[in-house]
Formats: sequence, structure tokens, C-alpha cells
Amino acid sequence: MKLRKIALIVFALIIGVAGCSPDDDSTVVVSYRDRTEVYAEDILEIETFLETHYLNLEDNAFDFGDLYNPSNDDFEIVFSAIEAGSTETALIDMPQLKFKMVEDPLEDGLFYKLYYLEMRQGLGDDVHFIDKALVNYEGITTEDFVFDKAVNPTSFELTAVLSGGVVTGFMESLIEFKTATSFTENNDGTVAYHEHGIGAAFLPSGIGYFGQTLTNLSSYTPLIFKFNVFDRVLLDHDNDGIPSYLEDLDSDSNVYNEDTDEDAAPNFFDADDDGDGTGTIDEIELISYELDDDGLPFLTKADAQNHFDTSDQIDANEVLIDIQFDFSDDTFTLNTFVATDSNGNGIPDYLDDTYPEE
Repeated sequence: MKLRKIALIVFALIIGVAGCSPDDDSTVVVSYRDRTEVYAEDILEIETFLETHYLNLEDNAFDFGDLYNPSNDDFEIVFSAIEAGSTETALIDMPQLKFKMVEDPLEDGLFYKLYYLEMRQGLGDDVHFIDKALVNYEGITTEDFVFDKAVNPTSFELTAVLSGGVVTGFMESLIEFKTATSFTENNDGTVAYHEHGIGAAFLPSGIGYFGQTLTNLSSYTPLIFKFNVFDRVLLDHDNDGIPSYLEDLDSDSNVYNEDTDEDAAPNFFDADDDGDGTGTIDEIELISYELDDDGLPFLTKADAQNHFDTSDQIDANEVLIDIQFDFSDDTFTLNTFVATDSNGNGIPDYLDDTYPEE
């Protein structure tokens, strides 16, 4: 069993124990339904919804020819049932509808089909599975019951175990989109974001709340989330200079199985990854490049990324953290760290307990 799954189970047990009164002699045993059986019901319900509903553009037009037309920034997704004799295109037939397979967070080998509607991906930053994301959203059921909503942008960590976070399916949906490229302040003190990701996702309950019963939502309920992705914050949980998403060394979107010094603290939660007594932040070199003086046409972050990937000025051991754009002077800043390998053994110092030698 993966460490992430162990952590989720432990977390669930802690919640369960905390909910029991110490002088309560009764023992409540929660028995959940078979997850495979529930998934079969959920995917049927979701696909039936996709076959019988369409994207209603009657009161809210969307420019499909120019996805990043400023008029699309305020677009709101509305689903309506297809009436008999209608020629509306069902959601299931829209080219914008995509899917990915997502593994059950608690059961190895069980994968869910996660459908998501990509109205536009966004032109800003990537959203990583362990970032903090700024979004607004509306959560509904297939019967169009609104069970949760955030009209004003709200932020939360995407990894569920750490601080409440979000359900797995919502996280897996958000990371398929990118953030806004810019924003403007309105006269009423609110902010208008531009060129951000806009989408919706259709979650089987196994990557939603599954057997949990919420105040206004029954257990084993498939979920639909409509959302806008505005911004993200790269989190560094152990303040070691390396963002947590870059401590996923094997790129499997699981930071719990990276424990270089085997001290039971995953690298993203361990300020001394190799356990050699020297902090990780003291075994790397943080660098920033401002790209504004070499005459190159950096029109997009992709251009800046390409410069980083191809420039001879970049150290072979240098790792890109992120790319920031300053709208005041139209400059890009590349933030990186050098994974120094002082003894040349092919292992970065911060992961190598043989360096420095005592």
C-alpha cells in the first residue's frame, strides 16, 4: 500500500476517534459499500447526465473561435436538460469534454473515469497537485442541487491530508487547467481575472465524498463542479527552498513515497532530506534570472520556458522552480535552484548523505 494511502487511512482513523466521547460506552462501526459496485452506479449516472444535458449558451455566450477573447473572462457554465426534439449537442458529444483515469485514493488497482469539460485551459501557471489554488466554484448534483458554492475567489491546498484540502477528483480536475495571466481591480474593490482556466468536472463518489454524509448531501453521490482557476501558490511545506511539487522525485504525483533518509518524514516535510545534519536549503543554490536585457522576444511564458531549456547559460544541475511575469515592465523572471553535486557522484548534495564527508 502506498504511503499516501496509509496517511489517508490514519487521518480518517484520527477523525473517527476524535468524534467519540471518552465516556461513551457505545461503539459505532461504519460499514461502507463496495467501492467497485458504487463506481458502476456512479459512472452510469454521470454518463446519463452527459447524454441528456447540454451547455446552455442562451443567456451567456461563449466565443469558441477566440477562447481568450476578454468577453469570455466572465463566462459562467450552465447545464440544461435536452428536451424532446431538440437539436442541442449533448455534453457527451462536445469536443471540449475530455476524461482521465484516476486511481482510488484508498484502494490500489481501482481506477475511475473522470470526465472534465475544458472550456479553455488558461494561459497562466501550471497548477500542481500539491499547490494552493485560488478558484471560485459551484458544486451540484446530477439533479442540479447546489451543495456548495464560492462566488468570491477562495484558496485551499489541493492535497487532502495536509489541511482539509479538497477531494481527490476536484484536485485531479484543477491540475488540468492553468491560472490567469493577469488581473485588473474593479471600482468596487473586486478583482477581474483574465485568460484563466474555465471548466467543469464530473466526479464518481469514490473520488468525491464516497460514504460520507454531509449536511446537505447524501452519501455515495456523484458530484459536478464548475470552476474558474485564477491563481496558485507554490507551497514549500518544510521551508527548505524547494517547492513541494519538486520533491516528487519520481513524478508519480505522490510526495509521501519520497523519503531519502528513511526517517519516516517524507522529503517535502523534511528540512534535511538526506539526514546528513546539513539542511537542504544549505545544500542548494537559489538563483533568479530577469529576462529583459538580451533582446529576445519573450511574448509568453512558453518562450521563457524554451529559453531556460535551451540556454547555454543554464547550469546542467539547475532546476526550474517557476516563471514570474512583471506586468509593470513586461519582464520575465526565472526562479531556479542548482542541485549541486560537489563530489561528482551523480547524486545532488541535498540527497547525498555521503557529502560533506566528516
